[in-house]
Amino acid sequence: MRTFVGLISGGADIGRTRLFWISFGVVVLLFLLYPTQASAFRVSNVSFYLLNIPLGLGMALLWGYCGVLSFGHVAYFGVAGYTYGVIAGNMSGNPFGPLAGVAGGLLASMFVAGVFGYFVFYARVQKWIIPILTLVLTLLLETFLGQTAGYQWRVGSVLLGGYNGMTGIPWFQVGGFVFEGYSFYYLCLLLVLACYFGLRMLVNSNFGQVIVAIREDELRTELLGYDIRARQWVVFVLSAALAGLSGLLYVQWGNYITPSQVGLLQAALPVIWTAVGGTTSLLAVAISAFALNWITFTLSSQGNQYAMVIIGGLLVATMVFFPRGIVVMVAERLGRLMTRRAAPPRQP
Repeated sequence: MRTFVGLISGGADIGRTRLFWISFGVVVLLFLLYPTQASAFRVSNVSFYLLNIPLGLGMALLWGYCGVLSFGHVAYFGVAGYTYGVIAGNMSGNPFGPLAGVAGGLLASMFVAGVFGYFVFYARVQKWIIPILTLVLTLLLETFLGQTAGYQWRVGSVLLGGYNGMTGIPWFQVGGFVFEGYSFYYLCLLLVLACYFGLRMLVNSNFGQVIVAIREDELRTELLGYDIRARQWVVFVLSAALAGLSGLLYVQWGNYITPSQVGLLQAALPVIWTAVGGTTSLLAVAISAFALNWITFTLSSQGNQYAMVIIGGLLVATMVFFPRGIVVMVAERLGRLMTRRAAPPRQP
């Protein structure tokens, strides 16, 4: 059994030196202090950037470490969000309604992913087909939700809303304490840190080594006696749960959700975050997801219509000049630079 420190500081992600962890601690401290120096509006914006990180981490785990690309992970984002809205909306006034909504949303996203993943992996579907199937799933979900505009499309007292979306979704609360504003920001930050450290321990564990081996050579890993389909299925469901977590946080951030959140444009974003950051690093994807959401949100709020053009150009530049991801390659360059400076001078 590996120790806790060994799992956290293992070599499956960038950043293992003492300087890195000091810098990481300083960044976390700055995030903790940020609400004391910022307006409620700016804190709400940063909450939005943070809540998308679990979705990106799930994509990094599935694509970067397991080698399975999904173009439809926002489907689980939407399933969790709509399920939360239905359950919490029907239990309005009940302090346990939001907790039931969270449990129901996560279970619903994991159930859909579990059924879909079972047929994909145990049917031995080729890897190049999986992105197409996952994209079809999210487009079907968007189309269905868009057709639910009539009053007959209700679950209990909650209207699905069609393309106008589901509105009036309750805030998350525990007992009588409601997470909104600054408290919601700290909830997002805490969950992001928990997801990152939990996944970092996972990819540094024996299970993490096996899924990387599956990514590199499925046949050889299977010949060594591992049930590769079971492990792929587990990773797929776990990554869907992370996407569902982002969906739960999103509906509590804006108190609404629309079918466009599971559309083609949104489906491409987690793939872009992962590619730009670097598929082989959880931290790189977290940084990329935060930064690209900030860029997109800032440009869109200022009326700039070229936000997605800029993001697309950044993706092309990454593929041409930074094939392993911008954040990963910059981190590697800085690491080599620090090593050279720390090395003793050569004797004449």
